[in-house]
Amino acid sequence: MRVRFPVLAVAALLALTACNTAEGIGEDLESAGEAIDEEAEEHDG
Repeated sequence: MRVRFPVLAVAALLALTACNTAEGIGEDLESAGEAIDEEAEEHDG
């Protein structure tokens, strides 16, 4: 029982870190897409 808690705690921290990383990548991609879209609109008209 004493071994399970630290292992589960570390696993939970790694999972949370992975979620934050994925969220950050998603925000970066969204930002890049918006910049491309704005640039395309400027050159379209």
